[in-house]
Amino acid sequence: MDSVRITHFSDALCVWAYVSQIRCDELLSRFPGQVSLDCRFFQVFGDVASKIRAGWSERGGLEGYSAHVRDVAADFPHVDVHPEVWLRNTPESSMPAHLLLCAVRLLEQAGEVDAGSVRSTAWTLREAFFRECANVGERAVLLGIVEKAGLRPARVEPLLDDGRAHAALSSDLEMVRDQTVRASPTLIFNEDRQRLTGNVGYRIIESNVRELLESPEGQISWC
Repeated sequence: MDSVRITHFSDALCVWAYVSQIRCDELLSRFPGQVSLDCRFFQVFGDVASKIRAGWSERGGLEGYSAHVRDVAADFPHVDVHPEVWLRNTPESSMPAHLLLCAVRLLEQAGEVDAGSVRSTAWTLREAFFRECANVGERAVLLGIVEKAGLRPARVEPLLDDGRAHAALSSDLEMVRDQTVRASPTLIFNEDRQRLTGNVGYRIIESNVRELLESPEGQISWC
């Protein structure tokens, strides 16, 4: 196989997607031109209040979830997490962030911004949320993140206003439903024959990719 295309599903507010983004960046760096990453977004935290109420009401609510996120991040020295993450400037939903990232993806697909802009903007957004406690549910904050990522907000806003970003996110959600994606992050490749979900180490991801690249065309991977 000459190249491997990976579809990467995540929620912008998922701590596991935050700590694992570096693995995808490393993969693209080690396999230039051989691996492509299609970033898609879905709502693990579409309704934050309901999510916390359903999963954490008996484990300390937002305070308990904040402690959980800080405990997770403590094992990964490449990420920083604010001591008041999820407690200060808590967004109501991850959907506004996903609309923004879909808008950036449309610009990238049209060649109006540099390749990799979706990933770099997603990283800037995640750092703003986890490290700085920015409310990434607010449009003004999101446009500031766009500018910090080196893009022009004036290019992004029309796609948020005229429904194109909403259509792109709707397409993502259809893919999530059709491919039964239930966890963030999820990586799907080899026509859905291979799927990696959650906190998967870099070497596991790389071994799956390398197996595909080194397999003769048409031969089913042993991986």
